[in-house]
Amino acid sequence: MHLRTNLVISVLMVVVTTLLLGVVYPLLVTGLAQALFPDRANGQLIYRAGRLVGSRLLGQPFSSPGYFRSRPSAAGPAGYDAAASGGTNLGPTNAALVDAVRARADAARLENPGIPVPIDLVTSSASGLDPHISPAAAAFQVPRVARERGVADAVLRQFVVEFTTPRDLGFLGEPRVNVLLLNLALDERYPAWGSSSPANR
Repeated sequence: MHLRTNLVISVLMVVVTTLLLGVVYPLLVTGLAQALFPDRANGQLIYRAGRLVGSRLLGQPFSSPGYFRSRPSAAGPAGYDAAASGGTNLGPTNAALVDAVRARADAARLENPGIPVPIDLVTSSASGLDPHISPAAAAFQVPRVARERGVADAVLRQFVVEFTTPRDLGFLGEPRVNVLLLNLALDERYPAWGSSSPANR
């Protein structure tokens, strides 16, 4: 009799906790997130002219010379694949990693000779989807973008400063620049003839 009672209680506990923690709690949290923080809850998506151009949270490629470029990505075969987030998992002495970094550094030096190449322009992040670059990486690209946009270097450098996010609370993390937000603002303030929008890079 006690065994049967214990079995019924156990089954009821499983059902109740499954409903509470597997249905009620997720629905409650989702509902609160949608009500209080809808932008964050939905991935901080950005639309322009009714068209989705990206997310503030995810890096994406920019190949046009008139745009600032993101960090390299090892997420998926072609990179920047949100369904395959991850780094290369290659150690610092791995020949493939060394060759890839050297090739990226050589390509970067061609467009901006004589200036040290910031490390985040030649290495991918752990997620492969980092939406930010360092202020140094943005500054390194200023001469190319300024030339393509027909803007003075000094003006564009100040523009980058405007879009540099400082350390959180003044001491957490590092200063950073969101590449998508920077490029969208770039199109609005300094449109270049024939340049594609971030949605069509």
